[in-house]
This record gives sequence, C-alpha cells and structure tokens, in this order.
Amino acid sequence: MRVLGIDPGLVNMGWGVISVNGSRLSHVANGICKSGSGDLATRLLALHVQLSEILATYQPDTAAVEQTFVNSNGAATLKLGQARGIAMLVPAQAGLTVGEYAPNAVKKAVVGVGHADKAQIAHMVKLQLPGVDLAGPDAADALAIAICHAHHAQTAQRVSVGISA
Repeated sequence: MRVLGIDPGLVNMGWGVISVNGSRLSHVANGICKSGSGDLATRLLALHVQLSEILATYQPDTAAVEQTFVNSNGAATLKLGQARGIAMLVPAQAGLTVGEYAPNAVKKAVVGVGHADKAQIAHMVKLQLPGVDLAGPDAADALAIAICHAHHAQTAQRVSVGISA
C-alpha cells in the first residue's frame, strides 16, 4: 500500500509518499509544493496542479491530511483552510480515501508525545524511514502524517480481521 501524507499550507504544502508492507514502512518520495505569488485563486491553482502531478507520478492508494487548528489570525486560518481544501480535493478526485488527523495525533503516533516540536518530528521520521533525505520541515510533517495514517490503517485492519474471525 502506498500512502500520501499532506501537510497543508498556502505558501508551502508538504507532501510525502511511503510504502507500507505489513509493519514495514519505506520512503518513496517527499517534497514541497510552492504556491508562488499572485492572487489567492492563482496560488490555489498552482497547489492543485502540483499535487495532481504528484498523484499521477507516485500513484498512492490512500491519502491523509493534517487537520487545521484555529489560531488567533482568522484571515490566515481561512486561507489555510482553502489550501487544506485543495489537499483533500486532489486525492478525492483521484478516487482515494482521505484520512484526517489532528496535529497532536500525528505527533503522538510518530514521536510518542502529542506536543513534539518540528525537530523531534524530523528526527523520528528519519529513524522510521532510514536513508530519507527530507526536503524540509513541511515534507517531514507530511511523512509523519503518512506514517500516522499507516499505523491507523494497520490497526483498523487488525480489528476487522479480529471481528470477522
């Protein structure tokens, strides 16, 4: 199974693809989509085009996106929500299911605690995906989201097997 993790952002949208084979995780690719400059619609379109190319290139089976948390700047939160809409729309257009995870859930799944900083996340991603060359903190976060989704998918599969057995 291939999992695409997406860390939504209007300026930088991190993405990471991992392969899951049983309990073994391996790195496939990671990077950052950049929206550039211009009006909001043009920037969202740029993210849509880049993310669509990533899906076409890496052919993930499922995707996961980090949930948006509300901060004190309402306008920034709304813009982030629009970028998150692109992050959910593109995989959905490709027919993929899209998981959503709170930032604390991602951190807990990857680091073991819900209040880890970006350096701790990057370190644990490197430990879980040996040899990975991270494109930046946003890409590390996206790989962490993919790892979180893989762990949740494995748990759900074990539960369904246990129920049907």
